[in-house]
Amino acid sequence: MRLLFGGDSRAVSMEMRERKAVIDDEARTQADTAITAKPPSYNVIQPTAQRCYIDGPWPFTYPGTKNTPVQITAMVLSLGYFIFDMAWCVYFQTEGLVMLAHHTMSILGILLTLWLGESGIESCAVIFGSEITNPLLQTRWFLKHSGRYNTFLGDLVDILFVLLFVIMRVFVGGAMLYCELISPRPKFIIKCGGVAMYVLSWVFVADIFRFAYRKSSVKFQHWKSPAQVHADINGQEIKRD
Repeated sequence: MRLLFGGDSRAVSMEMRERKAVIDDEARTQADTAITAKPPSYNVIQPTAQRCYIDGPWPFTYPGTKNTPVQITAMVLSLGYFIFDMAWCVYFQTEGLVMLAHHTMSILGILLTLWLGESGIESCAVIFGSEITNPLLQTRWFLKHSGRYNTFLGDLVDILFVLLFVIMRVFVGGAMLYCELISPRPKFIIKCGGVAMYVLSWVFVADIFRFAYRKSSVKFQHWKSPAQVHADINGQEIKRD
């Protein structure tokens, strides 16, 4: 009897743990959907894009200038976004060390810029360049969870993401870093922060290239397999039992 009830207790305990794991996974998915359905990245891109590329001053020619009220507002909004997203990533353990390093450096950089009272235009430009690809990531997430990622639209989103990421992070970011380093106005610590962010961008680029290589390899194999089967059939190289 003890063995019987003991076995039943263990079975019930295992079933309860499995149900709890399923409930936790469902709750996490629902919470993930809620936070993704309300992407805060748009609240970051909108003001920073307007400040950097519409109203000015131009970040490539006026680095190290005093922060304007609108730049301060944009940075405060961005700071709230990064703090919230950082807490989300740490609590649910959804991101790796590279993304956590990116968020940490972004938070420290914005706080430093607000404390110094200058170089706000560079901070806004960096935020804009860093987060401009976020809407594509949101789209990719929705495509995955709706079962439409392995379609032409999913491939298009990935291609646009890679191109935009490389253009903004490597080329535009590299040009702005050069202007930052040769200008006498920005403080040395701001220049060091710019170098650190640019190095981190290259780490992201390396990860993205690895992802692009893996995905293109899988696509090529899927494309090659039907053609190989067709060739084998025509060449009568199929084994017949």
